Amino acid sequence: MRGRSTEQERIGGLLADGRRGNSGALLLHGEAGIGKSALLDWAAGQAGDARVLRVEGIESEMELAYGGLHQLFLPVLDLVDGLPPAQAAALRAVFGLTADEVRDSFTVGLAVLTMLSEAAADGPLLCLVDDAQWVDQPSVDMLTFAARRLRAEGVVMLFAVRDGAPGATVKGLPGLLVEGLDRTAAAELLTGLPPYAADRVLEEAGGNPLALIELSAALTPAQRAGRLGPLALPETAAALRGRIQDGFLEQVGRLPEAARLVLLVAATDDTGSLGTVLEAARELGADVEDLEPAERAGLVVLSGELVRFRHPLVRYAAYRSAPLARRIAAHRALAGALGEAGQPHRRAWHLAAAATGPDEGVAEELERVAEWAGNRQAMASASAAYERAAQLTADRDLRARRLVQAARKAADAGQDERCGALADQVPLPLADQEVAADFARARAVVELGYRSPAAAARILLDSADATGAAHPGATASLLVDAVHAAYSGGDAALMAEVAARAPELPVLAVPALLFGGDAPDVPGALAALRPLVAATDATGTGSAGAGADAPGVMERLMTGIHCLLAGDHPTARRVALGAVAHCRDQGISGWLPTTLDLLVRTELALGRHEEATARATEALRLAEYYDLAHRASHLRAALALPAAVRGEEQQVRALTEEALGYARPRGVGRAAADALWARGLLELGLGRAQAALDELAAARQEIGHPLLCLPLLPDLVEAAVRAGRPERAAQAPGVLDEWAGALDRPALGALAARCRALTGPDGSAEEHFTAALALHGDGNGNGEGNANTDGDGNAFDRARTALLYGEWLRRLRRQLDAREQLRAALDGFEALGARPWAERARSELGAAGGETVLTTRQDGPISLLSPQEREVVRLAATGASNREIAAQLFLSPRTVGHHLYRAFPKLGIGSRTELAALLAA
Repeated sequence: MRGRSTEQERIGGLLADGRRGNSGALLLHGEAGIGKSALLDWAAGQAGDARVLRVEGIESEMELAYGGLHQLFLPVLDLVDGLPPAQAAALRAVFGLTADEVRDSFTVGLAVLTMLSEAAADGPLLCLVDDAQWVDQPSVDMLTFAARRLRAEGVVMLFAVRDGAPGATVKGLPGLLVEGLDRTAAAELLTGLPPYAADRVLEEAGGNPLALIELSAALTPAQRAGRLGPLALPETAAALRGRIQDGFLEQVGRLPEAARLVLLVAATDDTGSLGTVLEAARELGADVEDLEPAERAGLVVLSGELVRFRHPLVRYAAYRSAPLARRIAAHRALAGALGEAGQPHRRAWHLAAAATGPDEGVAEELERVAEWAGNRQAMASASAAYERAAQLTADRDLRARRLVQAARKAADAGQDERCGALADQVPLPLADQEVAADFARARAVVELGYRSPAAAARILLDSADATGAAHPGATASLLVDAVHAAYSGGDAALMAEVAARAPELPVLAVPALLFGGDAPDVPGALAALRPLVAATDATGTGSAGAGADAPGVMERLMTGIHCLLAGDHPTARRVALGAVAHCRDQGISGWLPTTLDLLVRTELALGRHEEATARATEALRLAEYYDLAHRASHLRAALALPAAVRGEEQQVRALTEEALGYARPRGVGRAAADALWARGLLELGLGRAQAALDELAAARQEIGHPLLCLPLLPDLVEAAVRAGRPERAAQAPGVLDEWAGALDRPALGALAARCRALTGPDGSAEEHFTAALALHGDGNGNGEGNANTDGDGNAFDRARTALLYGEWLRRLRRQLDAREQLRAALDGFEALGARPWAERARSELGAAGGETVLTTRQDGPISLLSPQEREVVRLAATGASNREIAAQLFLSPRTVGHHLYRAFPKLGIGSRTELAALLAA
């Protein structure tokens, strides 16, 4: 029952009243297919021990007097014998059990009321009357008579009636209009459809559940794959099944020919403009008066300057019942009307729909439509226009270029599977090297999204070699894409190979200097990184005012990745925020999960676990929506890391199993390493050192290169020491020392010092521990050598250093000193919700003679919020509107408002203006 919380609440209240012995009635009404019967089914499922009686109206029986009443009472017909004689006689008569006459309907009504009361004698009773418009009117009258008089019998009566349908009428009952589902709930009914196809069905169905099901079932395989233009309709009448469609077809078929013609034009049009429809209809010999039969039949509603179909499937019935020649004529007539009305884009689509073979003139119009849509960030629409233009193109090379463009725009829209299908249609070989480069990108998108990142990098690298110096811009772009694919696979050698093709480019110079040659050139890499950061900072977090040379999404991504590799986590976060904003501003939603993934990595590096969880949850929802399996594997692994810190073992297992199931067979080394890292961190927190060591060692093997392994090395060292196997991490402290010195980042220096304390002689351990704590600062970026206002500190790492230091002090029997460190560790872990780590600190503190009273996490009222409420509140505090929040969290504005409505009382505030101050506190 998606999207029916309001109706469920109302019905659930009645059922609860019934269990308390109270009675009530409700009339559910709405259009066909809107979900009234499903609500009755839900009510029956919620009835528990209550007796359920049900009648379903059947059109063929609606003239059978009292047939509905008899059907309802058939299971309890033996109760008639216990009624007062006059009432029993009346019921027997209306049920045809006797030949007696019924002198007045009042007696029958009283008999029905008594029967209901008797049926509820041993417990609550639920009566369901479905399709009441097709129940005979006498039965409806008697049932509503009783419903209006029920008070304290424990009887609940629910009626469902179709608005506007001829038949019985239900009067005098409280009503509830069942409306269409909101977009979020409606989308959940469209499993298995790519986003663009789902969006088209959502638009046409208007939230009607039956229409959603019927229209999605009617799509052809090509349409289900996402190849839909704005005017696309199901291609065969046979595809639309079901009684509702048959009924609409029959109604349309009964109209006069001229009425069917003008109805066809209205169905072909997608503007709803009565003037446009009539202008086109006149070209075909019809006029406004010909709409009257359709209006009288209730198929269309005319209001002012608009014409609207009563039900989405009426439109399809009107369109598909017409012969092909008439449909083509309708499209041509509308193209003429829309051209005169100054709507060239709709005109182009109608001309394309009317085309029966190649037509370069129409193809050029569609290409202009595609360019217009792409310039307005409507990437899926642009892709559809390019594809249709290609279908109308006779020239082979021109058709190839348009298909490649369609594939690229599909990738930008997050339609990776459709991108691959379009790429498969491109005629080869390609003479134009720039088109060939774009084609390679399209193929690489699919390879990276579903198969091997290494293969994707090879495709791009080969294309760059083929493109050569003749097209330096295209070559550079291909190489940047290739180095990103190699990074995703955790393949440092491949990154170096790609970067070696053009080390003079700053975005490639960084990996060339870090991973190429005999030894890394860290100063050179940091120098090459500075102009990249400056370029992203110059354009801010958005695109307004950005020039032609402003960095695109891939340059922003790689800059952020380079900052992470260099240990500059605050700058990496700033760049990542800019990349996310760039994707939102430019409408390239297909890249949004990837930029959010980068942002998640920076939040994790900074120890901002809640923020990382919220960002990763949003990104995973988007990745699943766009069917980006590769990115989803990275995000599941990322989600597992903060879950491991919190000790959520079941969640970590589920996330990492799914991530590894995808990543390992495809060589997605970084995702596999992160998943294994999360498992190791979980085991370490739970005190299972040997298991932690095994997982962390496996994570290290997945990516190999020391720089890519740096984040997990401190955990590996601790696990090895605690497991009594320091030799298994013998090289790690040296690697950390080397890179901490080269990169000169205090946060990395703190971790290196901690590892030296763990693995070195006891005589120098205290010096290293105190140095580590000084470099950690207070966990918020305040400490020796770290006045960065962005905050480079990591509270979790600081608490872990304090814990290890405190444990070391306790072993030396320096109990007072140990208590100070262990108390700091305990407070830090509890503030972060790191439960297993807090338990370990509490145990050590107790052993040191410290106070171990169980405390709770000091989040204030924020801790009362659900995860979804917390994320909505976080975004609302930034000043985002409900609509903007809905766009980010993939929710409806109504759902956002509902979460805020629930959150405000929990937070003790009354308006959005108080949120920012509350969260800051």
